[in-house]
Amino acid sequence: MTCTILFPDSRSDDLDIERGVAGPGAKLINPRQGSFDAIERSAWENCDAVIVRYVPISAAAVAHLKRCRIVVRNGVGFDVVDLEACGGAGIAVCNVPDYGTTEVADSALAMILTFARGTAACDAALRADLKSGWTHLTNVAARRLRGACLGVVGFGRIGTALALRAQPLGMRVVFYDPALPNGAELPFGYTRARTLRELLGLADVVSIHAPLTGETRKIIDADAVAAMKPGAYLINTARGAICDTAALLEGLRSGKLAAVGLDVLPNEPPTLADPLVAAWHANEPWIRGRMLLNPHTGFYSPDSLVDLRRKAIETAYHYLRDGTLANCVNAEFLKRRR
Repeated sequence: MTCTILFPDSRSDDLDIERGVAGPGAKLINPRQGSFDAIERSAWENCDAVIVRYVPISAAAVAHLKRCRIVVRNGVGFDVVDLEACGGAGIAVCNVPDYGTTEVADSALAMILTFARGTAACDAALRADLKSGWTHLTNVAARRLRGACLGVVGFGRIGTALALRAQPLGMRVVFYDPALPNGAELPFGYTRARTLRELLGLADVVSIHAPLTGETRKIIDADAVAAMKPGAYLINTARGAICDTAALLEGLRSGKLAAVGLDVLPNEPPTLADPLVAAWHANEPWIRGRMLLNPHTGFYSPDSLVDLRRKAIETAYHYLRDGTLANCVNAEFLKRRR
């Protein structure tokens, strides 16, 4: 099939996986740039599809997509794409929701276990002083997970995968997801919370697995932290802007939160201008061992990257070839298709 597919900011130089799917008739353009304006207008105007990582596909950018039929976000989240503008132009927007499911679930569980068993805190204390660090007292967030309640916010693929991992540890599972139909909890035997506040009041560990939308932005704010059980953990491997970092900082400082584990932040990469990041970086005794920060790597394994690249190009290619639409996230705005 003859087509032109633009990869504005792909990390791969040769696009070997993508070429293997699209075949010799496809022209793959990979300028490896970080902004719309850094790429020639003709590349945007003449492409049949866009597979994008982080370059914003705004309404202004959509105006230059003269031939484009589909935009694929090379990842799970799709907040970098203006869904309504694309839909109004007849452009389908899709994501890749299933490439790093197990990796993200494993990352969330790893943070929970790290706090509960103190592996990182004890290692750091011993590295600083072998003699005085030889004590269990540096495990400041320790708790027994057997019998504890895991609260999952967003019970999609990743949230379900985490729940299935936590259950053999003896944890009770409760989830909150207003998008799921009635009875979604029945096959698992989990408890469904009808409100976020209900879940927060039940959970010893809260793990976020929701997409970033207008409804979920800063849903973990000061009021949400106040509604949580004293001494709870808060884990976020979803999107940084779901949590108000000022509320998390105050929760840690007051002792309301025992621990906070973040793979994501509202601004990435972070700076010390964020007081939560500054407090973590200073590593003062009051926060030491109670916060983990990762550089948005929960999705990563060599296998997951292969899956991501293959699934993204398959989504674009199959749509261009025969109109098969998978994982469309702007269906409500897509009244017509190009």
